[in-house]
Amino acid sequence: MKGTEAFPSSFIMTQDPHIQTVEKMIEPLLEGDIFLVSIKVKPTNNIKIYLDADSGLGIEKCIRINSALYKAMEENGMYPDGDFSLEVSSPGIDEPLKLLRQYKKNIGRNVEVITTEDVKKEGRLTGVTEEKIIIEYTTGKGKKAETKSEEIGFGNIKQTTVQVKF
Repeated sequence: MKGTEAFPSSFIMTQDPHIQTVEKMIEPLLEGDIFLVSIKVKPTNNIKIYLDADSGLGIEKCIRINSALYKAMEENGMYPDGDFSLEVSSPGIDEPLKLLRQYKKNIGRNVEVITTEDVKKEGRLTGVTEEKIIIEYTTGKGKKAETKSEEIGFGNIKQTTVQVKF
């Protein structure tokens, strides 16, 4: 699937057969720069699909994909009694970044990184490679303010979330 490289290594898609079937069904619906972030299935057959797009994902695209996928799932007989619900959306601002593509999309934005040692680091995401991210932050105030840059390897990242400043 385009853009679905599991990233960082702590994020692993489940091998649930329903998820695998939904992944196959949604692939042809992902047009342009839209990509799959994750699929979650609750025991109540509530299926949540998170999509993103490099240029942003509007509600109309989510509605279109939801309708087409719902129809495909019914035609495929995934849930013969029709006992399922389907939600297609972009990840909320509180959802952690999971894919390299999401990190790249958010260069220039403020992020909060929690390391595998549970240390919280905040700064502006200034760079992303296959192995690491680079964040920039300011220490001190006034004339003693100093901008620093820090590289954090993906193997040392537990979670990264985009921070919205008002």
